[in-house]
Amino acid sequence: MTAPTRVPISVLDLATVREGHGSADALRGTIEIAKAADQLGYSRFWVAEHHNMPAVASTSPPVLISAVAAHTSDIRVGSGGVMLPNHMPFVVAEQFALLEALYPGRVDLGIGRAPGTDQATAAALRGVSPYLTVEQFPDHLRTLLGLLGDERVRSGRLLATPAAETFPEVWMLGSSTYGAQIAAALGLPFCFAYHFAMSSDVDGALRLYREGFQPSARFPRPWVMVSASVLAAETAEEAHFLAGPSRVMALSLRTGRLGPMVSPEAAAQRPLSDLDRSVLESLPGTQFAGTVDEVIAALDALAERTGADELLLAGAAYDPATRVDSLTRIAKAWAG
Repeated sequence: MTAPTRVPISVLDLATVREGHGSADALRGTIEIAKAADQLGYSRFWVAEHHNMPAVASTSPPVLISAVAAHTSDIRVGSGGVMLPNHMPFVVAEQFALLEALYPGRVDLGIGRAPGTDQATAAALRGVSPYLTVEQFPDHLRTLLGLLGDERVRSGRLLATPAAETFPEVWMLGSSTYGAQIAAALGLPFCFAYHFAMSSDVDGALRLYREGFQPSARFPRPWVMVSASVLAAETAEEAHFLAGPSRVMALSLRTGRLGPMVSPEAAAQRPLSDLDRSVLESLPGTQFAGTVDEVIAALDALAERTGADELLLAGAAYDPATRVDSLTRIAKAWAG
């Protein structure tokens, strides 16, 4: 029997800090997950940018990307994403141009518009700079593209590196129509963050993106990646048990009760209020948790519904070995 033709799949990681462990453990776990993803044939391994969160050690994507790239060989590595309003475009351009020089043809720069943190922490990141505001995002994105070799918007004498031979692949990330329209106008590939925006209008956003897409030299046609939070295990019961910490983490983010990721045992013992259950209906922590057949069926349905060219597998687990096991099951089943 011929294996079904499926879109490429990739991995998003947060360097999750678990209860009883430190940031160094979280970062070592991310590298182990990345090494497994590389060996299993995943297309990309992205890390996120979050700040001042007890459960997330991924605060500086370029630093973590460099470590991940050094421990892998074939998989593309990148950000999912860099929150541009927190940084001057020239700084981001230099960081990712340097990564591209170190690891040519392997670097992705996913750009987001949200701060990736609370307002007080965002203010601490940006200081008193009048140039780091959300309102300036479109101009800063164009500046960044120009610094990274986009001839349509290049201007001035600034260079991200003295003699670039290749450039990172720039993606626009988003969970709304705003990001979709920006990506379309600039001819960028677009990643929709469905893993934390289930209740948003993914279909409407992708329709706007495809209808408004302006071809660019690197992307002559629209290119869509959709993320989903997944966990596959031997049985559905085991998967739901192992996904318990992600549910607690999702609740913590929405209720302000932040802390390291708890164990599956602790998550199973945590009582849920009616409000908690209501939150989890729209933000379950892990969207697709079950046997590998159940997860694959859900991913196939998501790809068909959205017409995605790629899928990005998010999902946090208490033990990195749990994530590696899940990714292994999915990769083998996905290949048919």
